[in-house]
Amino acid sequence: MKLILFVLAFGSLSLIQPSSVETVSSRLENGSKAPEIQLESPSGKKVKLSKLRGKVVLIDFWASWCGPCRKENPNVVEAYNKYKKKKFKNAKGFEVYSVSLDRAEDRWKQAIKQDQLSWKNHGWDKKGEVAKQYGVATIPTAFLIDGKGNIIASGAEVRGLRLHIQLDKLLK
Repeated sequence: MKLILFVLAFGSLSLIQPSSVETVSSRLENGSKAPEIQLESPSGKKVKLSKLRGKVVLIDFWASWCGPCRKENPNVVEAYNKYKKKKFKNAKGFEVYSVSLDRAEDRWKQAIKQDQLSWKNHGWDKKGEVAKQYGVATIPTAFLIDGKGNIIASGAEVRGLRLHIQLDKLLK
């Protein structure tokens, strides 16, 4: 049986070779440095991941049209509100960096308001370049990074209740 993977790239689904996903993903194993992200915010300003160094950060890939993403958003909001001011073993505080793969800017901004995504770090990956860099094959997908910028958990490990369990493990 031939394996075909779909990825979001440049605002649409594309086919890529499985071996190229493995090559990208292998750089993003637990313990590896999270690649820099610099995307445009809803207000048009550049938002850099590196500015959040010193905090635990959830990098959350999502889109307004993605039903599972929208269902996960209340959990991310709950985690943000619960942990944003907590002290962690190697970090102070918790932040979310949302990476939107929306095609339409207005729908992205509307979903931020509707889902009450109150954190400041929202970026629009309109060409899918960051998603490709992170090897994102499906959404929602997330990566949890520590205060030094290293990936410590990803995928299903940081969804639903498992996100809270991962964050609890990191508390002082």
